[in-house]
Amino acid sequence: MATQEKKAKRRWGDRRDGRRVKAPGLQTIMGYLWPKRTDCEVYLSDKIDATELMTYLEKRNAEHPDYKTTLFHAAVTGMARMVKERPLMNRFIQGYRLYERNEITISFVVKRRFADGAEESLMVLKPKDEDTLDSISSRIVGNVRETRKSEHSTGGIDEVLDKFAKLPRFVLIPVIRIIRWMDFWGVNPKAVTEGDPNYTTILTSNLGSIQCPSVYHHLNNYGTNSVMITIGTLHKEEVLMPDGTKEIRDVVDIGATLDERIADGFYFARSLKLIKHIFAHPELLEKPLGEDSGFEY
Repeated sequence: MATQEKKAKRRWGDRRDGRRVKAPGLQTIMGYLWPKRTDCEVYLSDKIDATELMTYLEKRNAEHPDYKTTLFHAAVTGMARMVKERPLMNRFIQGYRLYERNEITISFVVKRRFADGAEESLMVLKPKDEDTLDSISSRIVGNVRETRKSEHSTGGIDEVLDKFAKLPRFVLIPVIRIIRWMDFWGVNPKAVTEGDPNYTTILTSNLGSIQCPSVYHHLNNYGTNSVMITIGTLHKEEVLMPDGTKEIRDVVDIGATLDERIADGFYFARSLKLIKHIFAHPELLEKPLGEDSGFEY
């Protein structure tokens, strides 16, 4: 399987964050007929059986009581593997053209304190071929811990946004128009796009951490993000098993909003099947992302 981490020489028509790919006629025309990402949203709501995964995590955490690996850590690792094996999920349309990203990026918001009015910080994870659940979980825990040391933004995209927000309205409006124009042509400076969840493969929200169910979350016309996933609260539910019996299982709700222009429904459905397979076979989370899962569709 080809790795997305080998950077190819930039060609005419490529962007700094992605390589231009030739789109079939239907996708090309859709990009012109519906240039806004919010006009092409497909929403998926489903339940994933997490029983095997939770058993795996309980055993893992019992062996390492001072370091807790969570459902969210496993979900992020599963998303990274899904994109690695399903590269069309790492595509986006901007400026009427189809691109494939140079790397996989997964972003989420961290609440500095679980309180009304507490500030939020944006975080971006860049999984690599050698990453496993261990390394991804460690990075998430470390980043979140570092972020929560302060109740205020400490740099990165948060600091950039704070500076923009201080501009007077008559200055901010034309500045934002220029940024959107640069976004269309793919020439936004790295200082503006680096760390921005609107420029990542998957923007995810762990709503289960605040005891909230998964919800529909819109995509944005700004940036290049084409996949938004919300993870709801883990709960017990009666499930009809393949043999016809009923069992009480651990279930988690998910909601996914996708840009239908990057792939078709068949491809999206198979990508979801891979996620479910990973939850049912959590030992796959121990394999480096660069190794194929061997899942047969």
